[in-house]
Amino acid sequence: MQNDPKSSKIKDKDEIGPRDMNGLTEEDGKVSIEDNSSVEKRISKTKGRAKKKISSKETTELNPINNLDIKVKDITTNDKEIGIKSKGSLKKSKAIDKKNALENKNEEKIILKEENNKESELEGGDNINKSKSTKTNELNVQSKTKRTTNKSSKGKSAVTSTKASARKKSASKELMGEFQAEGEKIEKSKTEHSKINVKKRTESIDKSEITNLNTYLFHQGKNYESYNILGSHIKTEKRKKGVQFVTWAPNAKDVYVVGDFNNFEVKEEYKLERITENGLWRGFFYTAKAGNRYKYCIVGSDGEMGEYKADPYAIQSELRPDNASIVYKPKAFKWNDKKWIDQRNKINVLEQPLNIYEIHLGSWKTNKDGGFLKYEEIAEDLPKYVKDMGYTHVELMPLIEHPLDASWGYQGTGYYSPTSRYGDYEGIKILINKLHEANIGVIMDWVPGHFCKDAHGLYKFDGTPTYEYQEEWRAENKGWGTCNFDLGRDEVKSYLISNALYWYKEFHIDGLRVDAVSSILYLDYSRSPGEWIPNKYGGNGNLEAIDFLKELNKAVFAEYPTALMIAEESTSWPNVTKPAIYDGLGFNLKWNMGWMNDTLEYVEIDPKYRKHNHKNITFAMMYNYAENYLLPLSHDEVVHGKKSLVNKMWGDEWNKFAGLRAFMCYMMGHPGKKLSFMGCEFAQKIEWREYEELKWNLIDDLGIHKKTQLFFKDLNNLYLNNKAFWELDHDYRGFNWIEADNNEQSILIFARRSRNDKDTLIFIINFTSIVYYDYQIGVPFLGSYEEVFNSDDSKYGGSGQIMGEMLVSEKTQFHNQPYSLKVKVPPMATLILKVNEINVDQEIKEKDE
Repeated sequence: MQNDPKSSKIKDKDEIGPRDMNGLTEEDGKVSIEDNSSVEKRISKTKGRAKKKISSKETTELNPINNLDIKVKDITTNDKEIGIKSKGSLKKSKAIDKKNALENKNEEKIILKEENNKESELEGGDNINKSKSTKTNELNVQSKTKRTTNKSSKGKSAVTSTKASARKKSASKELMGEFQAEGEKIEKSKTEHSKINVKKRTESIDKSEITNLNTYLFHQGKNYESYNILGSHIKTEKRKKGVQFVTWAPNAKDVYVVGDFNNFEVKEEYKLERITENGLWRGFFYTAKAGNRYKYCIVGSDGEMGEYKADPYAIQSELRPDNASIVYKPKAFKWNDKKWIDQRNKINVLEQPLNIYEIHLGSWKTNKDGGFLKYEEIAEDLPKYVKDMGYTHVELMPLIEHPLDASWGYQGTGYYSPTSRYGDYEGIKILINKLHEANIGVIMDWVPGHFCKDAHGLYKFDGTPTYEYQEEWRAENKGWGTCNFDLGRDEVKSYLISNALYWYKEFHIDGLRVDAVSSILYLDYSRSPGEWIPNKYGGNGNLEAIDFLKELNKAVFAEYPTALMIAEESTSWPNVTKPAIYDGLGFNLKWNMGWMNDTLEYVEIDPKYRKHNHKNITFAMMYNYAENYLLPLSHDEVVHGKKSLVNKMWGDEWNKFAGLRAFMCYMMGHPGKKLSFMGCEFAQKIEWREYEELKWNLIDDLGIHKKTQLFFKDLNNLYLNNKAFWELDHDYRGFNWIEADNNEQSILIFARRSRNDKDTLIFIINFTSIVYYDYQIGVPFLGSYEEVFNSDDSKYGGSGQIMGEMLVSEKTQFHNQPYSLKVKVPPMATLILKVNEINVDQEIKEKDE
């Protein structure tokens, strides 16, 4: 039930009117605001001082200043709640709303009347001043007329009068400037105090208070903070502390809360009240407290009690196999990432380095017993390791609560509850805070497409399809044995969009990687003919889901303009990374699954046959600028019999490690942001297993793994420190082929550029085990070039075919470039050259000739 605002000590933020914000004092006495009358008195005194010093003529000229009325109007408006009446409003609530609306209108009339009276008083004073100044002017005119009769003193009097007038005007301007400055100072002071007061009052407002507005928005799919009202919230009512429980069960006959406070027994006194016709249920119980476990017992429309349900909005849950929700009040947390946040909010993410280390927290490292590390324990090692290795971001595989370890978090039950496997609500904040302190961004895997069918979860929450589609063929996700969210249902949209913003607001994440977007977009995804029904236009696009994705991205970017919203989308659906106003889905990055599939197929082929598959490593540039791409080497590529990344490479052990190094350099040089999965950086040979930690012992036991780790570290830092790798990733000026079609030798040559020509890098990639000496290549500038990286360096496990000397280009055109030079091409390796010096004068001279 909605509380009577008159009985509340603090009003809802939407119920604060102009009178509330002007002249009110914070209850704790810490902040006080001057009211309008005190400000006007100070302005009046200032005006008085100005009038005494200015002659009647100047007073008449400055009369417009007397009409200046500095008013600081409150941004907050009265919550009239007109036209925002939910169909489920109770009669009592409607009566209260009507009463409040009348009271608010009366208050506004009184305020307007008082302001008009004050303005009339000021105008009256102005009229008196005008009358006085008019009489004075008449006397001045008579005096001037009399003086003009004295011809002998005419010239002298005119000069004197002009000088005096100039002095008066100067004094007038000076006083006017002082007056305006004083007014601006008062206005600024009041505005700043008002902002402080608004902030303090907003913070003190009970966000869990149920109002017609927030329930209306929830049922409209527009409440993007729905977690503030739904779920369990510790609060005080009638001076007694208890817990408010709110859930959504539209087709339920009755809803009960069961928990530690009633021995998980269904009791009438723990029955929730239906507060909206569309299915919101609320109860407040003094016996419940922080730490209590609880669930909902929902009686279906048929009168049958279903399985006890965990709270979809719970922020803490039991560790599996237990699955009850837990009443939890977040503790005050001190964030130390302001520097990171400020820096993040200023950048263009598309023109910054983005090299992501994807990680599964449960298997990156474990404790001595093979169990999970806590968030705090991971925070001791992960930020230092990622920073030292030269990555810019981590991507955390889903951290929502989920019952099955083997699902890796992609089949969840509690979207607001950080999984209890690694600790609690504050623990994950500590981890993210530490990562930010190390200047490492945090992206989280997020799954708005589907959820698991476990009986205690979202599946048929009120006994009927609730969070899933009503039609069985749309609800069933046969490929994963899960249920698809009904993305056209307003309450589900409020649930999911609120959840996305929840992770940004409460946990300071920097981005979301949205999972399985293809399964969201297509009605026929993983369905055979006859198993799906076309949309109203006869197509296979899920129109409701398309709208949902657009709304999601709009909501996120409205609050976090520099956020990362990354789509895992594996088809050619157009405009995934275009704004919604251009008929795009609104993401800012998309996984390039085509690049990944083509290139991983290529590196498994025997080099003598690669010439027949050369397009696999060049084709991606044909469509590179259609979207803002990210190149992924994710967990999905090193499981289920696909082999580890190093074991995908062709050949014996030497060629596998050499092939891995050459391929990673090619990936880093190719336009697009980067992502690689944990363990690849030291060439773990076995596939990833979620139930055990990575084989860290390989680094110390076998030298080649330590050298491979060093290779990744050096390559990552080369990427980080050279703008040509990333500044123009999504601009055609950032890349150009030098030699793209040498399929006979399986050699690629291309240039990467930034906005500064001196940053230019030249990549020579050899996908065979043959060394080439005096290999001529075309280059764009006349000058010198240096070898900045060679994956065949012996310190990385290579054969040591490096050059180690400065290279000077010749005035010989080659590869459609104006100049050329000769290099030694290392076997199964990548050579990277950087411009050392450009002979600009010589180039200009040649062009002139």
